[in-house]
Amino acid sequence: MANYEYRGQLLTIPENDSEYRGYFEAAGEHKLVVKKCGNCGLMRGEPGPGCPWCTSLDWEWVEVSGKGTIYSYQIVAHTVVPALKDLAPFAIVLVELDEQSGQPTSEDGLRIVANLLDADLKPEKEEKVSIGARVEVIFDDEPGGISIPHFKLSGEEPRGDTWQHII
Repeated sequence: MANYEYRGQLLTIPENDSEYRGYFEAAGEHKLVVKKCGNCGLMRGEPGPGCPWCTSLDWEWVEVSGKGTIYSYQIVAHTVVPALKDLAPFAIVLVELDEQSGQPTSEDGLRIVANLLDADLKPEKEEKVSIGARVEVIFDDEPGGISIPHFKLSGEEPRGDTWQHII
């Protein structure tokens, strides 16, 4: 069993874990991977053994570019998770990756959730976070040997309109 410490919080990944082990092994090599269905060929970011579109249990890890667009976001103003308290406020983003945008239907896409950080691995300023902003994956290499994928703003022009919640 692999045990890691992330910001003072213990993370355990059992040797027989098929849901996350490959994800974190790839992250350790600074690669972002998702599951690709061996039956229909569609990719998915969420954990689970079955394809949400065809229910096949046949899948493999595939590398993706890590580039995408913020589809939605939430600003966490207060957290009860001790490891994240000093980061608040911080943005959690739902990113639609470029590889499968608008598939299998125009309302669907390959989407994954992560924190939005700046280039120094600090929480991105709230006023810079917007739906439609372009992002790219970055990796937080922790001393214990685990790498955590996050996103940062890429500086690339948005492909359409953007939207922000302004207080």
